[in-house]
Amino acid sequence: MESIETILKKTGAIKEGHFLLTSGLHSGVYFEKFRLLQHPEYTEKLCEPIANFYKNEDIDLVVGPTLGGVIIAYEVARLLGKPCAFAEKTQNGRNFLRDFDLPKSGNVLVVDDVLTTGGSIKEVLELVKKCGLTPIGIGVLIERSEKTPDFGNIPLFSVYRVEVKNYTKEECPLCKKGIPLVKPGGKSHV
Repeated sequence: MESIETILKKTGAIKEGHFLLTSGLHSGVYFEKFRLLQHPEYTEKLCEPIANFYKNEDIDLVVGPTLGGVIIAYEVARLLGKPCAFAEKTQNGRNFLRDFDLPKSGNVLVVDDVLTTGGSIKEVLELVKKCGLTPIGIGVLIERSEKTPDFGNIPLFSVYRVEVKNYTKEECPLCKKGIPLVKPGGKSHV
């Protein structure tokens, strides 16, 4: 199999510039996961390590946050032979909005595409617990955090980990150099 970094470069998923991340932080590197996820063969190859890592766990459901986490949840669930669901962002945090047939109790594997601060994953963990389910693991395709977020005693498996420096607006050297800030997802400058 090609290396993960080769796949990310080949698909154009690694971008360099000055980016406003979902977390509000600024970064010189952005992972455009949809450049990767548009290729089912690569998505499957990169989800296999998550499924293999958790294959011996008693998992009843795989859950991911919208948007990229939906594809990861589906593929990991397919590989494990389990059902999946996704948690959408609402004004009151994450919620299950699509009338999913959720178990009354059981173990949940939480997955996502890119981990920076862990905010989306923490929201999904909170929702899973609120629904009476037990999160037993976390799996991500790309972990780009400087310091792995604290998820308590829930194990985290990252397929690809690279430390990327992120900045607050006030400390961002790219802002100080006058490099235009781009909000990924829309091609507009901020």
